Amino acid sequence: MTQKSTYVKFTEEMKKDYTIIIPTMLPIHFNFIANVLRTKGYKVDFLEFTDGNIREAGLKYVHNDTCYPALLLTGQMINALKSGRYDLDKVALLMTQTGGGCRASNYIYLIRKALKRAGFEKVPVISLNFGAMEDHPGFKITLPLVYKMLYCALYGDLIMLLSNQTRPYEKTEGETDKLVRAWTDRLMEDMRNPKNIKYSHIKKNYHLIAEDFAKILGDTPRDKVKVGIVGEIYVKFSPLGNNNLEKFLLDEGVEPVMPGFMDFAIFCVYNGIQDYLYYKKKPVKALGCKFLYPYLLGKQNDIRQMLIKDFPQFMPPADFDETRRRVMDYIDLGAKMGEGWLLPAEMLELASEGITNIICTQPFGCLPNHIAGKGMMKQIKERNPEVNIVAVDYDPSATAINQENRIKLMLSNAK
Repeated sequence: MTQKSTYVKFTEEMKKDYTIIIPTMLPIHFNFIANVLRTKGYKVDFLEFTDGNIREAGLKYVHNDTCYPALLLTGQMINALKSGRYDLDKVALLMTQTGGGCRASNYIYLIRKALKRAGFEKVPVISLNFGAMEDHPGFKITLPLVYKMLYCALYGDLIMLLSNQTRPYEKTEGETDKLVRAWTDRLMEDMRNPKNIKYSHIKKNYHLIAEDFAKILGDTPRDKVKVGIVGEIYVKFSPLGNNNLEKFLLDEGVEPVMPGFMDFAIFCVYNGIQDYLYYKKKPVKALGCKFLYPYLLGKQNDIRQMLIKDFPQFMPPADFDETRRRVMDYIDLGAKMGEGWLLPAEMLELASEGITNIICTQPFGCLPNHIAGKGMMKQIKERNPEVNIVAVDYDPSATAINQENRIKLMLSNAK
C-alpha cells in the first residue's frame, strides 16, 4: 500500500479546534506566515524554542544517516508533542513540499514514520505545497492566501537584509533586534486588514521600514569584514540548523550577508520553465512559470530600486536574473536538484558585490550540496582568485567547536 493512501488527512472538522504546529526555519518569515494562517481561521503555533533535546529526539526516531535538517525538524516536532503543551487529540503538524527530489518533498514521509515509532501516528501532517501533492480538505491553498504569503516573504527578506546590515554597527546593543520585533508585530497586525494588502500600501511600508533601520545605521560606515552565507536552505537560514552562525559571526566582529528567501522561491519557479525546455514536461505549469518568473522578479526589483534610490547606505538585494545569467558559464541550469545551480550562483552573486569571504553551509552527505556547492568551489576560485570559500558540514556528530574553528581560520585569512 502506498504512502498516499495511508496518511491521516486534516479534515474540515479539524480546522475548528486543532492547533497546527509549524517548525522553525526563517524566524521572521515564518512568524508572518503563521499570522496569515491565523487570519484564515487556523489555530497556529510557531515553534521557536530550540532546547538541547531536539537533536537527541531526532536521533532516536530517525536513522542517523538521514539528512541533518530532516533529523532536526523531526526532533523538534516530536519534542513539541511530548512537551505537554498540546492536546494530542487536537494537534496537527505542517511541513512544506516543493515537489522536487530532495529535502522539502521527502521529509514529510520521514516525519510520519518517526511519529508512528513515537506513538503519534494519529497526528495529521499537513503538506503545504502548490502542486496538489496531497489532499487535506481542512487546509486549502487559495490564491488570496498565496498572495499574502508572497508579501510575507518580501517583508521578511527586507527586514532580514536591513537588520543584518545594521546589527554590527548599532550604537546601543539590542536596538536592531528591538526594531525587528516592533516591525514584525506591526506588520502582523497590519496584514490582518485585507485593505492593507494593496501593493501601494506594501511599498509604503517598505520605505518606512528602511527609514527606521537607516536611523540605527546613521552615518556609520559599513567597514567591517563581510562574510556571505550560502548553502542548503534549512541549514543556511535556521539558527537551529547552523548553530547560530550569524550570532557567531557578529561576535567575531564581522558583518554576515545572506541572500534572501525570494532567491530560492524564484529559483523554484524558473525550474518549472527549465523542465519544459529540457524534457517537454508539464507545458501548462511551464506557461504559468513563464508569467510568474518576471512577476516575482519585478516584486523583488521594487525593493532593490527603492534601496538604490533612497537608501544608498544599504546594499540592496541582487538582481536574480543577472545572478542566473552569471552562473551559466559555470554550471548547466539543468542541475537543479536541491539548491542545484543556485548554490554557485549565490557565491558568484556575493563575489560580484565585493563579498569574497563565503561560508557554504551544508548537511553532511547532502549530495546536491556536495556536487553543486563544494564541487563548484575549485572552479569558482580558479576563475575568481580573490574569493575565499569554506565549506562547513552540519550533522549530529559535528561539534560547534570544530565548525567555529574552520570559520575562524577562514576569517583569519579574510582579515
